Amino acid sequence: MDNHSNQTNKKALLSLAIGGFGIGLTEFVIMGILPNIADSMGISISKAGHFIAIYALGVVIGGPFMARITSKLSPKKTLLFLMVWFTVFNTLSSFSGSYWVMMLFRFLSGMPHGAFFGIGAVVSGYLAKPGKAAQAMAIMFSGLTVANILGVPLGTYIGQEWHWSFSFMLVGIAGVATLASLYFWMPKQSLEEPDSSSTSNTSEGIKSKKLWALIALTTIGSGGFFAWYSYIAPLVINIANLPETTVGYVMIVAGMGMFVGNFMGARMVEIFPPVKSVVISLFSMTTILLINSLLASNTIAVFVISFIVGMITFSVTAPIQIAIIKAAKGAEKLGSSMNQSAFNMGNASGAYFGGLPMVFGLPVTYASVVGAILACIGAGIGIAILYTQKNDASKKKSEESLCA
Repeated sequence: MDNHSNQTNKKALLSLAIGGFGIGLTEFVIMGILPNIADSMGISISKAGHFIAIYALGVVIGGPFMARITSKLSPKKTLLFLMVWFTVFNTLSSFSGSYWVMMLFRFLSGMPHGAFFGIGAVVSGYLAKPGKAAQAMAIMFSGLTVANILGVPLGTYIGQEWHWSFSFMLVGIAGVATLASLYFWMPKQSLEEPDSSSTSNTSEGIKSKKLWALIALTTIGSGGFFAWYSYIAPLVINIANLPETTVGYVMIVAGMGMFVGNFMGARMVEIFPPVKSVVISLFSMTTILLINSLLASNTIAVFVISFIVGMITFSVTAPIQIAIIKAAKGAEKLGSSMNQSAFNMGNASGAYFGGLPMVFGLPVTYASVVGAILACIGAGIGIAILYTQKNDASKKKSEESLCA
């Protein structure tokens, strides 16, 4: 790869990172301005929370749907189409004056999310130097982590100080910036061929048992993180007895951990097989969440543990995407998009199961215990996948010996 091509590919990866920033901004900024939206529309905060859930539903449904309808387009055209859709409906969200209009636009805004990251992960592999696919994916997902560190606090401040609609206009600006960078920086060479895999190969890839096991791993394992993250505010305020304003700082620290963990995960893939990397991270998450349930009342521990949990969570990102792409042979874009849908199913299920102990009168620290259980189950699925792989390899070796 010559120097010119290398520079071109770096710019292309940056365009994907800008898109990741916009997606991260729209997904998480709403949590900080939810009371403002509720007041503006004259609804309760709990009802306004439906805007978070409907976005996640849009991601879950939109991931495979968008991957299917764009299957005949080249990757570059697909990414441009997805970002046009994203920009239009996020900008329209700014003009939502009622509950149902906002519900519609939030659902439509979420639809390109999974496909953008899923197809972007495959494209990252095209753009990467040999053996550096994980690092290329980490660059794309770094946009999501930077959104948590800088974009979400800025968007929250703007929405609280002026009007919540300006926060979504900021998302629209990020969408326009992504469109421009994709158009000018994403190379046409080697990316313009539509998916050449046959229907039978695509079907075979989707039927892969390993693929569905990995989807289950993502859903349950990432649920461990969201069981903790969904209740970070009451954990900080009620258990650590810190001021409400501290919640934002804790979330920034968690975002910094995500940024570090994103690149740490890419490095792990160079040392361990992808699934083994995921298992190591999920067992680490199990341990740190259990520690959190014991030390959550300690001010220093809250910040330190938030950084570590964020770091461990995003160390899974690149390894699981690579494992999914390998398992979905012939249907890489669809499989990769489905993994993003699985992540958002983990978001919803983690929040639900993490809240159950409080329904029975237990303190919010038990959400971390639930998170640890979910992460441990995810790690168990990973071990089962590794065991199956080992058995299959042994059988293949035995068959080859007999044939010889």
